[in-house]
Amino acid sequence: MIDVCLLGTGGMMPLPNRALTAMMLRYNGSSILVDCGEGTQVSIRQLGWSVKPVDVICFTHFHADHISGLPGFLLTLGNAEKHTPLTIVGPKRLEKVVNALRMIAPELPFPIQFIELNGEEEELSLCGLTVTAFRVQHGVICYGYSFSLERAGRFYVEMARENDVPMKLWSRLQKGETVEEDGRIYTPDMVLGEARKGLKVTYCTDSRPVPSITKNARGSDLFICEGMYGDAELAQKAKDKKHMTFYEAAKIGRDADVKQMWLTHYSPSMVRPEPYMKEVYKIFDRVEPGRDRQEITLKFEEE
Repeated sequence: MIDVCLLGTGGMMPLPNRALTAMMLRYNGSSILVDCGEGTQVSIRQLGWSVKPVDVICFTHFHADHISGLPGFLLTLGNAEKHTPLTIVGPKRLEKVVNALRMIAPELPFPIQFIELNGEEEELSLCGLTVTAFRVQHGVICYGYSFSLERAGRFYVEMARENDVPMKLWSRLQKGETVEEDGRIYTPDMVLGEARKGLKVTYCTDSRPVPSITKNARGSDLFICEGMYGDAELAQKAKDKKHMTFYEAAKIGRDADVKQMWLTHYSPSMVRPEPYMKEVYKIFDRVEPGRDRQEITLKFEEE
């Protein structure tokens, strides 16, 4: 299972009752943070989650509302006695930008490893998840992220016996290993059925609607997408600023056939997103306005 929390839903600036957009995932004892705007660690504390297990931070882009909270967050990690490496992922110039921000957080008790993204789409393996970074369309280089947890097929004793697989190898093959024993090679497909549906979370902010978002969000169990403006009359402003309206985001969710969708990254001028949702539901009914510290635990489908 994967725990997901939308730490904040605000865009541009933090407000008294709305934190800046950031998301955290927890899986198998590790946490991944996506973006770290001002006040992100406050939301984590209010949520009751720990910062110490954060092993990866993924940045969508380098606008201040997505990265300005990093120096304080790094210092908090240090104070939490983290000593294991921290991996930071983001667009090119990542290391330069992070090191500039570290002028006020120069000494840390853990090493930082950088993964700079350059392609239109890149696949990484982080914390036991398959992470796909994909380019979107904003005023600066910006990426969205999909996090996938694969699920192997069911183990069948009958298959193992039919293929003369020694019992002592069953556990290793179940874990996906290929084993050579007494001159014979044993592979997982000798004991496992077809792969089952896994889990997928996709996160995208600060972009115009582009095909890469629909492609990577397709089939997601949870799709978190920016909806900067709820007022349909601000559609041209959304185009000019390289953002999305609620209605454009909902169309992506519908076309990608996601299981559920949360809107985020609201304009500071929008006090409440709820009044706009009636028209949004006409486009896609599995979408809801995200809330600060909204959380969910995603579990594998029962068979």
